[in-house]
Amino acid sequence: MQAHGEAKQYGKAGFTLIELMIVVAIIAIIASVAIPKLLSARLSANEAAAISNMRAICTSEANFRALSALDTDGDGAGEHGYLAELTGQAPMRICVAGAPFGGGANDYLKPSVLSPDMGRVKNGILARSGYYYQLWLPDATYGGVAEQTNGGCVVAPFPDPNCSEVAWCCYAWPIEAGSSGTRAFFVNQEGDLLGCNNRQASQYSGDPSSGGRAPNYDEALLSANDMSAHYRASIMGGSDNSVWTVID
Repeated sequence: MQAHGEAKQYGKAGFTLIELMIVVAIIAIIASVAIPKLLSARLSANEAAAISNMRAICTSEANFRALSALDTDGDGAGEHGYLAELTGQAPMRICVAGAPFGGGANDYLKPSVLSPDMGRVKNGILARSGYYYQLWLPDATYGGVAEQTNGGCVVAPFPDPNCSEVAWCCYAWPIEAGSSGTRAFFVNQEGDLLGCNNRQASQYSGDPSSGGRAPNYDEALLSANDMSAHYRASIMGGSDNSVWTVID
């Protein structure tokens, strides 16, 4: 029995340096296994979202034209639209004296045929879920006219009314290749979705206005400078030596 007034002593437990080193090593091993899997999962999720978005754009273009929501030459045949026009985020092109003109101040598509989130265009492209999107419409010779800086097309050059009844195309590529996504994607009026492994030397990645690289409008087509041409499937070519394959 302790004597009265004797202080009771307790020991203080703690980690030794070796134990701490073992814990750190275990954490490092777990991280080396988990981080690549998390990155791979994020890449897969972003690519799946890009595929879904491209299919939604394709369906929306078909609906937009079928509704004749835009008919700048007044011939009764609907034309295809830009992302910001499909989503009601920018005024649609209108007809003045038989020629296309900038969007009317109040001529927004309501209800829209595509989610408004898909129309928030900046620098002519849309950023969403790790990917950039860019939509093109044809001029009178089926050359590409890109969507303008803030979406839609409010000043010249304008797409050709008759050719825009026939053709359009859209590309999607990673905001940061290898980090936010890997593959690039293409879809046009033919309705088939194509993908590119995006491993060529001139890899598509980033915002072209700040040093990034995007596919040109004819990169996935059989004929250069011709948006009416059939897509180029499983054939290396284009200015970037890319190969595009149909995604089921």
